[in-house]
Amino acid sequence: MGGFGDSVVTAAQLLWSADPRLLRIVGLSLAVSGAASAAAALVGVLGGAALAAFRFPGRGALLLLTNTLLALPSVVVGLAVYLLLSRAGPLGHWGILFTPTAMVVAQTLLVLPVVVALTRQLVADAMHGNAEQLRSMGATPLLTALLLLVHERSSLATVLLTAFGRAVSEVGAVMIVGGNIDGVTRVMTTAIALETSKGDLPLALGLGLVLLGVVGLVNVAIALLRQGMRRTAPVAA
Repeated sequence: MGGFGDSVVTAAQLLWSADPRLLRIVGLSLAVSGAASAAAALVGVLGGAALAAFRFPGRGALLLLTNTLLALPSVVVGLAVYLLLSRAGPLGHWGILFTPTAMVVAQTLLVLPVVVALTRQLVADAMHGNAEQLRSMGATPLLTALLLLVHERSSLATVLLTAFGRAVSEVGAVMIVGGNIDGVTRVMTTAIALETSKGDLPLALGLGLVLLGVVGLVNVAIALLRQGMRRTAPVAA
């Protein structure tokens, strides 16, 4: 069958038998990315709503910075967090470098601009034709933005799923601040890179299939949400 065929068969066996090592890596990966996405959501949704609701000096520069950070390479985020958390860094006394906590911090900073920028745009679009009615009822600008987000909760869920997909599929930041320590900080993307370099293709293939499945499920969920939004959208007379 050849080396590639044997690797595929072995990878399928690892998945079928629920290999403990594979499950441990997948579980840590989902936990880190889930925690990072939740943290980014808590800060980013409020930040994006505030950017859409208020006008203040420097707002244009802040919007430009947020949009620029959308394309920020993950290795740059990892380097910045590493410098902050290293022994010589200002936060070195925390002692969390090369731990899952450091990985959560790095991924949170990586996906935070995604949540802020997409939430701001979502609120800005929703304000047309809806904001004045809420403000006439006494709602403050920020409360108006948050109420519009509740109304656009399906679109907001799409934003958060997009952030999770970005987090779970990145490799640079978690490799730098986590160290890719077996059984401690090794996640799917870093394990795939390491096992491929070592020649352990079955495990790399198995993890790659799981990662592809996770990203695929995220995209299916986004597609279903968008389809549901189209069905519930009001039809023009």
